[in-house]
Order: sequence, then C-alpha cells, then structure tokens
Amino acid sequence: MTGTLTWQHADDRPELLAEPVLAAVGGTDRVRVAEIDPELADTAQFCEHYGLPLGTSANCVVVAAKRAGEITYAACLVLATDRADVNGTIRRHLGARKASFAPMDETTGATGMEYGGITPFGLPEEWPVLVDEAVAAEPEVVVGSGLRRSKLLVPGKLPAELPGAEILPLTR
Repeated sequence: MTGTLTWQHADDRPELLAEPVLAAVGGTDRVRVAEIDPELADTAQFCEHYGLPLGTSANCVVVAAKRAGEITYAACLVLATDRADVNGTIRRHLGARKASFAPMDETTGATGMEYGGITPFGLPEEWPVLVDEAVAAEPEVVVGSGLRRSKLLVPGKLPAELPGAEILPLTR
C-alpha cells in the first residue's frame, strides 16, 4: 500500500517529523515517512490525491475528558472510515462525566505538533493512547507525522505498543 507516494525510513528524513515524533520513532525500521503537500494533509483530500483507500488511513483525535472539574486528555486512533464514539465508549472508558474533542490550540500546544498532523507517536507520557481494534488489525496504516507536510506508514499494531496504549472497540 503506497499509492503514489515515495516512502522512506523515518531516520533517513528526520526533517519530515515533528521533534517529539522523531524522538518516539527514531531508530526503528518499522516507520516510514513520505513528504506531501501540506494543503492536502486532511485525510479525505490526502487519500484521493495520493491514490490511497480511505480505510488505510487512521485519524488521531485528542479527547478532553472532564470529571470533578479536572480535565484529562487521551489520544484515540480510528480508521478514517469510522467515527470515534467520544460520548459513549471513550467517555465511559476514561471514567469521565463529559468528553469532547480537545480544542486545537490546546492540542497543538501540549503536543508540539501541527493541527492536521497529530499522531499517537510522541504524545505526552501521561496521555492514554486508545487504539481502535480495526486499526490494530490492519497490516499497515497511514498516520500523521506531527507535521502537515508528511505522513507516516506504520504497522497497524505499532500504536498499540506505545506506553499506556490499549486496543478497544472505539467506534459506533
């Protein structure tokens, strides 16, 4: 699954990864990166332009969960063809009274990543990473690189190997 992109080992193109992402994936040959037009970073446009099926891309959304006045964040990784069940499964799993997508400025500020490039790799250590079981079942998925100008190609199970990661049914 390559579409029209040229995928290279991430270590060969470190300038295509946000700093926290490079720190998280550097030194592994399981992560490849491809440079893209940053105007095409949004999943649907990306897949159409570069000839990849939508179901081979996984979106990483950051959820803000609130309980007793405290806000905690979690990253949720779901296939682009699916919708994360934020107010059901995810909210209950996090033990929150209320859950919603985290505001863009909070997400980018806390992660050191660009909006449209958020990825499960290199997130703050205290954030749980919830990986939908459909993502983990894919041989390879395309995810963000932390920057809008590139994407990562990784084994579907790799995000589930991150510290604090869990595989769950996250979609409705």
